[in-house]
Amino acid sequence: MVSRQEILAWCDNALQTAQFKDYAPNGLQVEGKEKIATIATSVTASLAAIEFAAEQQADILLVHHGLFWKSEPVTITGWKKARIEALLRHQINLVGYHLPLDAHPEWGNNAQLAAVLGLQTDNRCGEQNLFNTGRLKTPQTLAQFSDGIEAALERRPTVVGNPDRLITTAAWCTGGAQGFFQQAVDAGVDAYITGEISEAQYHLANESGTAFISAGHHATERYGVRALGEALKQAFAVEVIHFDEANPA
Repeated sequence: MVSRQEILAWCDNALQTAQFKDYAPNGLQVEGKEKIATIATSVTASLAAIEFAAEQQADILLVHHGLFWKSEPVTITGWKKARIEALLRHQINLVGYHLPLDAHPEWGNNAQLAAVLGLQTDNRCGEQNLFNTGRLKTPQTLAQFSDGIEAALERRPTVVGNPDRLITTAAWCTGGAQGFFQQAVDAGVDAYITGEISEAQYHLANESGTAFISAGHHATERYGVRALGEALKQAFAVEVIHFDEANPA
């Protein structure tokens, strides 16, 4: 067993959490057991993920999307009460890392998505190093690239662009980063990949010629927390179990 504080200190140092301005707390969000033998990982601290952690007798539930966001009401009622009640009942520590996990050059969601999709990262830049540019290892048409994304992520992406266009360069940022699309257009890449699409991106893709690929918020962020969990397993010899919820969004 290892202490909770050792786990938290290691994560804070490895992810450089102090360098980020975030709209969610990074680190411990709900306190549970002091000694840690088993960690459950999941993209989101949903009730299903908490129940899975309890069934596995996990001491930590490690997530990317935690329970407390600046835009949400602070009252603990309804679904939030049910989740916190379950965590406290089973003495499970809830630990979440948001933007620091997106940006990490090895375990981060952006780095992991690049590896899954066969993208070579040339540059990490923009707001808090969340915007990535690079190139495909093998140039493909947009239709071929989209098919490859579907096969890798097991989810059909929403694609706006000429399916016959040759895609050589790309930019990407996982999750709800459709707002970075103009930055991708300005960078002159052939395609931009993120998790979500809003109404405006359809028009910008058609008018700019830069393809827009919405591959799913959950689907593009499956990999970072899993990679962080595996790193903790290597560092502390704890058991790590992953819960992959079937979230189509």
